[in-house]
Amino acid sequence: MDSTCNPSLFFVPLHFQNVYRSVKIRQVLDALEQFAPLPLQESWDNAGLQLGLTEADVSGALLCLDVNEQIVDEALRKGCNLIVSHHPLLFRGLKQISGADYVQRCVIKALKNDIVIVSMHTNMDNAKNGVNWKIAERLGLQQCQFFAQKQVGDMEAGSGVVGLLPQPMAADDFILMVKRQFGVECALCNELLRRPISKVALCGGAGDFLLPDAVSLGADAFITGEMHYHQYFGYEQRIQICVIGHYQSEQFTSEIFRDIINKECPGVRTEIAETCTNPILYI
Repeated sequence: MDSTCNPSLFFVPLHFQNVYRSVKIRQVLDALEQFAPLPLQESWDNAGLQLGLTEADVSGALLCLDVNEQIVDEALRKGCNLIVSHHPLLFRGLKQISGADYVQRCVIKALKNDIVIVSMHTNMDNAKNGVNWKIAERLGLQQCQFFAQKQVGDMEAGSGVVGLLPQPMAADDFILMVKRQFGVECALCNELLRRPISKVALCGGAGDFLLPDAVSLGADAFITGEMHYHQYFGYEQRIQICVIGHYQSEQFTSEIFRDIINKECPGVRTEIAETCTNPILYI
């Protein structure tokens, strides 16, 4: 890690010790990328710097799941010149920037106001202590480890996490616990399992591709954010499926960003976004 990110690593004369040492946006980006290196992202992804110049001092970092116009407005209102999101604003190349859609309008507004946007997506999903480990933490899982592992250089990584509940639970109690921990109004489940649930596999967001791996692991339950209709068939009494919503499953990712920045770049003001960017209404 760039040692300039951490002011405590410098000798500061006594008469300057109460003077705030500025931190560059680039240093915050470096800290995030050291925790979740960009090579961990999937081939289709576009994590990392989205737009803006990174040599400016950080006035504040707004942390969020998605970037929309309301998020950029919140950053302006709170005096933050850095937005750190989980989902990238820019997934595909823009052929024009005219304000025709919300992505273009966000780009225009951010650039006009010197706001830098950085996204940590599947690299943060696949990183140790990243998104899926945060979900496991919320569930109180123990002895957690990756499954669907991948090796990137000398880093351990994986698409999902599996762990054990502190005590086995009946399926209905387990689902109620998951709903409570993630504040969801409903969970999409298959037939209730008629055996206690102890071993839980999970993948935040659109993780239904890992369902067969979870079954192979001998997991009693599989939690994810999205699943296609036909994938619910054929797993009756093999595994308890519990789908809680893409946004809901990843909503605590901002806490990971906050903890990284607070540890590696002390003095940088972090704000977890108040704007709910979930586009799905439950009516």
